[in-house]
Amino acid sequence: MIELVVFDMAGTTVDEDNVVYKTVRAAVNAAGYGFSQLEVQAAGAGKEKSQAIRDVLALDGKPHPADEVEAIFADFKQRLARAYSDLAVREQPGASQVFATLRNRGIRVVLNTGYDRSTAVDLVKKIGWKVGQEIDGLVTASDVSRGRPAPDLIFLAMEQLGIRSAAAVAKIGDSQIDIEEGKNAGCGMTFGITTGAQDERQLRASNPTAIIRGLDELPDLLSTPDAPRTSAETR
Repeated sequence: MIELVVFDMAGTTVDEDNVVYKTVRAAVNAAGYGFSQLEVQAAGAGKEKSQAIRDVLALDGKPHPADEVEAIFADFKQRLARAYSDLAVREQPGASQVFATLRNRGIRVVLNTGYDRSTAVDLVKKIGWKVGQEIDGLVTASDVSRGRPAPDLIFLAMEQLGIRSAAAVAKIGDSQIDIEEGKNAGCGMTFGITTGAQDERQLRASNPTAIIRGLDELPDLLSTPDAPRTSAETR
């Protein structure tokens, strides 16, 4: 039985028009590169953002010193702060209702993210969610020593809420790295969602329990022992 669902933020529960990966690309390319948006999202989706920059740079097959990555990351953070200050951030369709449905069933809801804590907190505030009301917890890249696909974010959420078995946890996200994080934690169920950075083909490569097109599909699948691998295939 699932006791906790760990939701990714950007692209999964938060609709921010993919601004984070557009900003990663802008910062990297401002340093003299020419990566496409598709390359950035394929290499960086779901990761702690300095790691995302490092992995995007690695696409050219050349070594990149730490100070170069640090400089690009610093520029990224400044660009992202400016972008978010003007952005009308909103929740993905149905997110609050899904949270309420799950919590009414006794299933806890935690958001986790590759953002640092200050960025994540600002996003949650913009939408109007509060820990203890709409959600039960928020864990961020700033809170752990290892980012995705390591399971540390999920383990921290479990520890905070007293969940002992990862088999009682479901993870959902819009990138392969989210699914891999869930599998590395030993989660009982993992879900890909096509509302964000990666498409169904990319998500399927990580072999989630199911792939969904909207958050409203999730509650029914949590109560189905043998969820379909791709909900779209049943339509």
